[in-house]
Amino acid sequence: MADITKCKGTNCPVATKCYRYTAKDGMMQSYFLDVPGKTEDGQFTCDYFWGEKINGVWQELKDILNEKEK
Repeated sequence: MADITKCKGTNCPVATKCYRYTAKDGMMQSYFLDVPGKTEDGQFTCDYFWGEKINGVWQELKDILNEKEK
């Protein structure tokens, strides 16, 4: 269950690689009102994309915070 704001992935070329789309819904799941990605000049960008590299960064931040609490 995901405690994040999810994305419906409508017309998103990277939806299947984004955790905000692939994560399982929580009991009271929140979603973006509008899909946050956009295409300009034929280039797709999304400031909210959460791929494998982002998961790694997120885990590193959690580890750092846990170390500081010790």
